[in-house]
Amino acid sequence: MHSCNEKGFPIVVKMRSSTPMEKIPKVSKFIAIDFETADRGPDSACALGLVRVENGRITRRESRLIQPPRQEFEFSWIHGITWDDVKGKPVFGETWTELGGMMDGVECFAAHNATFDQSVLTACCRAAGLEPPTLTFACTMQIARSVWRIYPTKLSNVCVQLGIPLNHHDALSDAEACAQIMLAAGKVRGDSVPHQRSKTGLGAISRTRATP
Repeated sequence: MHSCNEKGFPIVVKMRSSTPMEKIPKVSKFIAIDFETADRGPDSACALGLVRVENGRITRRESRLIQPPRQEFEFSWIHGITWDDVKGKPVFGETWTELGGMMDGVECFAAHNATFDQSVLTACCRAAGLEPPTLTFACTMQIARSVWRIYPTKLSNVCVQLGIPLNHHDALSDAEACAQIMLAAGKVRGDSVPHQRSKTGLGAISRTRATP
């Protein structure tokens, strides 16, 4: 499948791996994670999506709205979430404590543009007086570049090229798309990983975000 860049030229994606197989993360249990934030502060998570994968299969999905520490919403135009949607919802500390058991036994987190989600998770945990998780992050943006040479590499671009349904900037849909990219990379390496269709994707939304 091809798409066009901003100048109208087709983007041709090589679907053969250009990366040594040992460089593709090989994990049997991981959590795909996605945050949406209210403002530029990394402690301003307003939505969280988590998808747990075990032995190539999605075993659990969780999505939560979170009341951030400030009422000002700078990024409602991206994700559609406003203060009215989250006021009265649990704050991050309550939400993360509730979902803590979901992380039992996993080997890593996976996120698209992982530095963003890792920074949000760390900042929110510290603001809530919680110890940030010590799990490493696999970045599906870097994986997509290395394995398939997909450029540009925003989540929406990767999903178009790999045929993964996406409702972009819905935290659960983004997390599930990230999980599907990890599973697809496992297939390239030769793992016996079934590719599952997303149950949350409703079609891509062509909006631009400051972070992929």
